[in-house]
Amino acid sequence: MENQRIQQDLESIRHLMERSVKFISLSGLSGILSGVYALIGAALAYNQIYSGEVARTVTYYQGNFPVVRNLFVIALVVLLASLITGWWFSFRKAKKLKTKIWNETSRRLLINLAIPLIVGGIFTLVLVYHGHYNVVAASVLIFYGLALINASSNLFEEIRYLGYCELVVGLIAGVLPGYGLYFWAVGFGLLHILYGGMMYRKYDR
Repeated sequence: MENQRIQQDLESIRHLMERSVKFISLSGLSGILSGVYALIGAALAYNQIYSGEVARTVTYYQGNFPVVRNLFVIALVVLLASLITGWWFSFRKAKKLKTKIWNETSRRLLINLAIPLIVGGIFTLVLVYHGHYNVVAASVLIFYGLALINASSNLFEEIRYLGYCELVVGLIAGVLPGYGLYFWAVGFGLLHILYGGMMYRKYDR
């Protein structure tokens, strides 16, 4: 009995320490829905790029401002939808856990995420400016993976492995630039759905 009580006390202390350094309000459902949004966005982007034709490169639409503009709009809508969904589910989970969604941990998380994402966003715009559209998907995936790894100390451990997977997918996309859209769908769509489902079963139920 004494050993069991000590074990329970240690487990309680561990949970308290974890709550102080990790953003436990992150919801697996938001990851699943973000993946769904990304797949829908990829389908819309495919229609814009290929117009129903089977092609292996995207070089033919370089300089086609309407297409590039539409792709940016699609990406922006997917990003905003994912952010709003993530905030909503995190808010609900924080309320359920009786904790605050905005605290010192979430501030550190935001900083750790923002630095690689901002640098990656600027670098991606540089690529677009110089017309290197065929490696944009690889760039976004790689910097997103770095952001997840950088912020994983304030999130669940699974996020670190998601970041590693995003890096691998991004590097492969860089080697096969003509298939960047497909890797974008895998990285932001399928991987998010997979990891979101894992996190939902482990932490949300």
